[in-house]
Amino acid sequence: MVSYNPESKSRAVNREVLSELIKLHGKTSLGGKLPAYDGRKSLYTAGSLPFESEEFSVTLVDPEKKDKEKAEREYKITIRIAGRTDLYHLQQFLKGRQRDMPQETIQVLDVVLRESPSWNYVTVSRSFFSTTFGHRGDVGEGLECWRGYYQSLRPTQMGLSLNIDISATSFFKPVTVVQFVLEFLNLRDASRPLTDRDRVKIKKALRGVRVETNHQEDQIRRYKITGITPVPMSQLIFPVDERGTRMSVVQYFMQRYKYNLQYTSWPCLQSGSDARPVYLPMEACKIVEGQRYSKKLNDKQVTNILRATCQRPQQREQSIREMVLHNKYAEDKFAQEFGINVCSDLVSVPARVLPPPMLRYHDSGKEKTCAPSVGQWSMINKKMINGGIIDNWACVSFSRIPPEEVHRFCCDLIQMCNMTGMSVNPRPLVDNRSANPNHIENALRDVYRRTTEMLGKQGHEKQLQLLIVILPEVSGSYGKIKKVCETDLGIVSQCCLPRHAARPNKQYLENVALKINVKVGGRNTVLERAFVRNGIPFVSEVPTIIFGADVTHPPPGEDSASSIAAVVASMDWPEITKYRGLVSAQPHRQEIIEDLFSVTKDPKRGNVNGGMIRELLIAFRRKTGRRPERILFYRMA
Repeated sequence: MVSYNPESKSRAVNREVLSELIKLHGKTSLGGKLPAYDGRKSLYTAGSLPFESEEFSVTLVDPEKKDKEKAEREYKITIRIAGRTDLYHLQQFLKGRQRDMPQETIQVLDVVLRESPSWNYVTVSRSFFSTTFGHRGDVGEGLECWRGYYQSLRPTQMGLSLNIDISATSFFKPVTVVQFVLEFLNLRDASRPLTDRDRVKIKKALRGVRVETNHQEDQIRRYKITGITPVPMSQLIFPVDERGTRMSVVQYFMQRYKYNLQYTSWPCLQSGSDARPVYLPMEACKIVEGQRYSKKLNDKQVTNILRATCQRPQQREQSIREMVLHNKYAEDKFAQEFGINVCSDLVSVPARVLPPPMLRYHDSGKEKTCAPSVGQWSMINKKMINGGIIDNWACVSFSRIPPEEVHRFCCDLIQMCNMTGMSVNPRPLVDNRSANPNHIENALRDVYRRTTEMLGKQGHEKQLQLLIVILPEVSGSYGKIKKVCETDLGIVSQCCLPRHAARPNKQYLENVALKINVKVGGRNTVLERAFVRNGIPFVSEVPTIIFGADVTHPPPGEDSASSIAAVVASMDWPEITKYRGLVSAQPHRQEIIEDLFSVTKDPKRGNVNGGMIRELLIAFRRKTGRRPERILFYRMA
């Protein structure tokens, strides 16, 4: 176990300190051992150290600081024996003679194999990235895509396996801050002042980013950005000496460095503390290479990363093979120290292709059954086995598509729904509406109000059954539309991209019709074997309910948003086709589903059982009239 004084939260600093310690004391006090380190508290050696506990002193020098006293920093490192790990329990586990997996032993070996790449590459969780792995792809808005690989050690039936896969993520481009701002804000004219909105965007994007100055040829200094000044550089004045002499940043750079600043209408970057800020002109700073962009990417950036990294299976396999050869595990000094051998060949696993199940459709279609081929099949000559019924629907368009084309699209879509087995009223409840994409929520609520009033006049207590929404040309509104429709208003919506609605083909209309049918309670198809006695093993014998559960966590950069747990369960038997889903918000990045089962105390009834599982079991009984005698539960890892 390793402890530092003063304590550092940076893995990079911890590694530098330990590296200096090994240089000074590796062959003496450490007994010639080459330790593997996780960057925090854990240090592993192959064999015992010649002491139980020892304190060392190491001095690190910061080359970026002029003052020698400030540049040098002394660290006290204490290394003490926390425990000993042997391979016996791991060997017994791999042979099937022990049930409990020795996680600590596997972690030790995993840290050993991660030691060399941790020094050579940029580490992000369990992945390593470097510009040496291939061409950098332009992601847009001042970011670029770096290639890398994921690595983890896992126990399998074949023994210990090193799991390696190709990965990619976004990094800041190593460009001047001025160039980054121009790309990030999509600006062409750098002479115009930044708006308050632009300044806030830049502040959020660059906070915590390291930059290096370029206004002194003989000295490059690095700073961490803490903020952006609220006023332009031309108006920024600060004290330059103890007598309180004040000077503008523009004057200071000209007088001190003979540097004529150009972008005086832009704010300065700010480093240091609020009490003693350091003002840095954007044009005098360059972003340090190798800094990952951890905030959420927009849709365009995600698309660019996928385009830059998308590979066919054969290409991906070849890339993984090349990555393994590039890593040279046979020459890894840490692997050699711990006696670990890594085979450079991919593992071959005996496999077979399962025949696809036969699908059953409605008897009124020309084709009543279908055998999928290579995971594909079409609705030609087939009808849904249970078509949904829609008596009232409406359409709202946030696109620039002319109203007559929107009307034509709706007619074609409704016609396709009826042709494939649904029963849909050909006329909308209210006229199709075109709305401004800047007022999405107001438009959706207005359509809901109008349709509710119309149904009330007709003497119906039902609400709108389906709202067809044509999305705006600019992406980013899908989530908001779904939240307002499904969560706030409680109506079923079907979103369509404007490029598809403007030129719909038959295949697209069929796919949308299948989606709509499921949303309104219909069933598109069922397994043919579900109609045969004991046709589906383990499921057809007795009433069976199938659960599926997973937790979705916020994207990187979202530090406080809730995680969302979802549980679905089959609501029909023996077909096992219709599912009901429940979602629940829970604490940030918590993997265990909190609302799966709950017990609350009632003053009158005592302990009351609840939770998502109970709710779905009750729903199954109401739908089928039977209690499930068998439960299958699938949990996404």
